[in-house]
Amino acid sequence: MKKICKGLAAVLSAGITALLTMTLVIQAKLPDTFQIDQGGELRIHSTISASVAATGEAVAAAWQGEPTTYQMDLSLYGKIPLKQVAVQVVPRKMVIPGGAPFGIKMFTKGVMIVGMSDIQSGIETVNPAKSAGLKIGDILLSIDGIPLTRNEDVKNHMMNSQGNEVEISLIRGDTPMSVYLQPVQTDYDHQYKAGIWVRDSSAGIGTLTYYNPNTMGFAGLGHAICDVDTGKLMPLSSGEIVNVNINGVNAGESGKPGELKGTFTSARAIGQLRLNCELGIFGVLEQKLLEADPIPMAHKQEVVTGPAVIYSTISGNKPQAFDIAIEKINYLDSSSTKNMIVRVTDPALLAATGGIVQGMSGSPIIQNGMLVGAVTHVFVNDPTRGYAVFAENMDAQLAAAERGIAA
Repeated sequence: MKKICKGLAAVLSAGITALLTMTLVIQAKLPDTFQIDQGGELRIHSTISASVAATGEAVAAAWQGEPTTYQMDLSLYGKIPLKQVAVQVVPRKMVIPGGAPFGIKMFTKGVMIVGMSDIQSGIETVNPAKSAGLKIGDILLSIDGIPLTRNEDVKNHMMNSQGNEVEISLIRGDTPMSVYLQPVQTDYDHQYKAGIWVRDSSAGIGTLTYYNPNTMGFAGLGHAICDVDTGKLMPLSSGEIVNVNINGVNAGESGKPGELKGTFTSARAIGQLRLNCELGIFGVLEQKLLEADPIPMAHKQEVVTGPAVIYSTISGNKPQAFDIAIEKINYLDSSSTKNMIVRVTDPALLAATGGIVQGMSGSPIIQNGMLVGAVTHVFVNDPTRGYAVFAENMDAQLAAAERGIAA
């Protein structure tokens, strides 16, 4: 009898331990904030297929004209407490899904240091920029109080310095700072230089994710525009998007990402950029890119693993629908751009591109009639798979762009 009791106790202890472990795992994978629509209910299908429901007054909350936030208790199977979260009741957003390609013309705020080179001056080889403490990726804003807007501005300031020390104001990461630099005269052309290479603009091709038919605000890419040499986010001063035509594809393969090839078909802007950030590029359209009926935007907890569709353009300028599968979902706010792992399953897309290629970033993902997110990155060693971002995360930045400020 004692052996039976000990056995039952051991089984019970193991069960309790497993349940506690499962609870801790779910707690760690759940974010602290959610959104629901008017009269909605917060219900999450977790990664271990456990129904996670919320109780509280927000379940039956009515829309009062302004977003309202409630504190709610999450529970597992409606019985086991998990954590308290903030739930904001918001109106259901209706948007026009994209998939159309566009060309990007972007000018930076200041100029970015993308390289350094030593200078031969007399018997010495020197680099004034390194000596001053400048680094690759620094954003130079002004020299002696005069703003920098073009690459040539830096060159002209150095030439006109006559070797006198100049004060450079810059941003490193998120930190503003100033340094003093002593230009030196080169042996080969006798001009004064700083020993740096700088960049003031960028251009490329991306995909429209969606636009708001009421405000004409648009979102695209799903990731930041970064400098090709440094990998650093390029701070936006001004920019625009233009029409583009896709006229070729370099198919992706393991270890070698593919890309869409296209040409700008007009110099006329169809939209103005207002924000370049980790979650994509955002701005306001000057004309409609697509004629389509609005569809609902999904809240992140409404996204599930399983079949979905992406809209993308691999020829011409008209998007097509292609089948994919959402394989994994990450709800955590700390992974704001890697919320889903997706896999291309459509035979036609696989045959044409090998999967996800550069230029498809921003392709909207539709599931159960709702916009759930956008493709952002391809897996280098498996072009059939990649990351995607929640549409809800992108929309918070679009709202900021429409206000003309960063969230």
